[in-house]
Amino acid sequence: RSGSGTDPLAGQQAGRNPTLNTADLCSRVLTCRFVAQATWQRVQRSSSALSTKAVRAMEELPWFGGLPAEQRSYVGLVLQAALGAFADWLRDPAGHLASGPEIFAAAPRELARIVNLKQTVQLIRVAVGVIEDAVPQLAAPGDEELLREAVLRYSREIAFAAADVYAAAAEARGAWDARVEAGVVDALVRGHAGEPTLSRAASLGWTRGDWAVALAFHAPDDEADLDLAELRASARHTGLVLLAGEAADALVLIVGGSGSVDRALGQLAAALPPGPVVVGPVVGELGQAASSVQEALSALTAAAAWPDAPRPVAAGDLLAERAIRGDAAAHRRLLEEVYRPMVAAGGDLVGTAAAYLEGGGSVERTARTLFLHPNTVRYRLRKLADVLGRELTDPRQALVVRVALVLGRTLDL
Repeated sequence: RSGSGTDPLAGQQAGRNPTLNTADLCSRVLTCRFVAQATWQRVQRSSSALSTKAVRAMEELPWFGGLPAEQRSYVGLVLQAALGAFADWLRDPAGHLASGPEIFAAAPRELARIVNLKQTVQLIRVAVGVIEDAVPQLAAPGDEELLREAVLRYSREIAFAAADVYAAAAEARGAWDARVEAGVVDALVRGHAGEPTLSRAASLGWTRGDWAVALAFHAPDDEADLDLAELRASARHTGLVLLAGEAADALVLIVGGSGSVDRALGQLAAALPPGPVVVGPVVGELGQAASSVQEALSALTAAAAWPDAPRPVAAGDLLAERAIRGDAAAHRRLLEEVYRPMVAAGGDLVGTAAAYLEGGGSVERTARTLFLHPNTVRYRLRKLADVLGRELTDPRQALVVRVALVLGRTLDL
């Protein structure tokens, strides 16, 4: 053997140095002792054959056999590069141990998306088994144990390197996904839900469900109060898809799924930090979600005017407050959903509603004002409820109708 004839481990038996573990022993032996020239030359010459044999053994893994031939060949190239680097290191174990990303550079970056980390560990295990079986043929006489230890150490380094590669890829992919997600949410905030936006959302895992809806809430002062990663995991567990983004000082969640909308919204609202949570109108798909996002954000600015609002509160339940703040969308909805249906229904429902509200919600006072029998007033109130879906006897609904009357008389001329 070449190298120093003095073994610094001489005299250090396991009983005398109980703190010296197996990994330390392997590392210290391999950095001080060299295998025979014949050993590393055999490893070098056999790298191609060993990689081919290992790939064949890997085909017993069900998922690996299903990969296209080109991708399986890339795995073979990585193995061949690793074995070549291993042979170089055996030649000079005191030199650089090439086990980092340079080993995996033989394969395209896209392979990491097809073969996950768990599967990569399975491949490493199979490859190490093939190489260990070949140790008796590869090692020169007396080198068997040293070569076997070297294989174990190198396989450990390869496994660590694989973990580093996947961690770096995940970090880069996470940063890219975050930018794409922010762009999708921003496009919906601005009302642009075209094909590029939908395509980017699909790349983030958005799948078509039965409905989509937006939630808006104020960003917490302490970022620790909101764990978006945990929120996403919880959403996925219940079959929901989730996009999150910022809009001014608010945060927006766009949720899609199937089944009960109310149950899904209650689950998400319970996981959000304290404060108002506003829900936009439910739509059929992500392409229609821009209106839901915009209404939710608009309603959030008016939510403070109703301190006792439920959580979450529908954007439509804040129409009166939004209209008072000058929200054009709220003006339009109040005219279309409240004022004009009253006018179209005829029967002087507009006058009855105005008199009832001005009279403090008293049927008798309304009857005297309009010179009607109280039963006629009651009939008209029931008809108003049928036409509008709103009960004037409810203070919140009465406020909406009152604001709609103001808007209708001033804007709908």
